[in-house]
Amino acid sequence: MVSKYILPPPDTLMYRLILILLLCGFFSFTTRAQYTRNFSVKYFGLTLHPKGDDNAELMPLNPDGKGYFVFNVGGSISYEQFFVQDKFSVKAIQALYADCAMQFAGFTHLGLRATIFQLGPHSLNGGLGPTLVYRRNWSKLDGYNLSTSFFGGNPSDKWQYRMIWYAGEFEYNYRFKDRTDFSVSFVPGYPNIMSLSFGIRYWLKDKE
Repeated sequence: MVSKYILPPPDTLMYRLILILLLCGFFSFTTRAQYTRNFSVKYFGLTLHPKGDDNAELMPLNPDGKGYFVFNVGGSISYEQFFVQDKFSVKAIQALYADCAMQFAGFTHLGLRATIFQLGPHSLNGGLGPTLVYRRNWSKLDGYNLSTSFFGGNPSDKWQYRMIWYAGEFEYNYRFKDRTDFSVSFVPGYPNIMSLSFGIRYWLKDKE
């Protein structure tokens, strides 16, 4: 059972910013070859806690000792299908990785995307959609502070879960070959889950 759900108020700054940028997709400028579907493989990555983390001592790849920046080891794959050429798409992402405490974790995401701008080899996409985040329960770790946890849940549970009904993502892409982009994704989940990943986005040829 999912322990808690997030349903952020629609007047939050992040929510407004993402909606404004999505609307900007209507005015994006297209100069590149036309493709409608792609898949991505990315390294995940880096997690940011803007206010630090009370459980920082449980994070071995935590160079500042406060949990502001924590390295993760893992990856994600995604598939994206445009339903309006170079404008709007649907994207699915599956990620599996070692979390900040080097325990097994992952997330599953499905959402809508829009092109914010596209100029020459550069483009920026933004989107929203539901995301299920899960990890092995940190309650098994000595010194874990459950009261400040983003996940919550019961200490006896094997897994901790959190459903984010409209998680955001920004993705910058640089086209360096005809069908291949260097891609960087940023999840702006302030103040709990902010993450950075990078890799390759490859465009599939459309059927004749």
